[in-house]
Amino acid sequence: MMPLQENIQTAVTRITDYLSQHQTASSWQLKVMFRLSASVLYLALGVLYSQGKISLEADGINYHVTWGQNPASVQPATPIEENM
Repeated sequence: MMPLQENIQTAVTRITDYLSQHQTASSWQLKVMFRLSASVLYLALGVLYSQGKISLEADGINYHVTWGQNPASVQPATPIEENM
């Protein structure tokens, strides 16, 4: 695995462990607590969101992250075809 992928997977595991015990946190709390770069934090949250394990609610520049509240995975948008 590449270093970025390892960092993301480590962040996913740490965030999962924390949220399974505490149920909720802000994105800022997770970033500071686990000393994550913004990129790794949001990629890890994206993984958990796409798996349906968390819900995200925007609050200004932060997000409220809640464990186990996302009922279904969001399907990716279909790419737009361009006529060339």
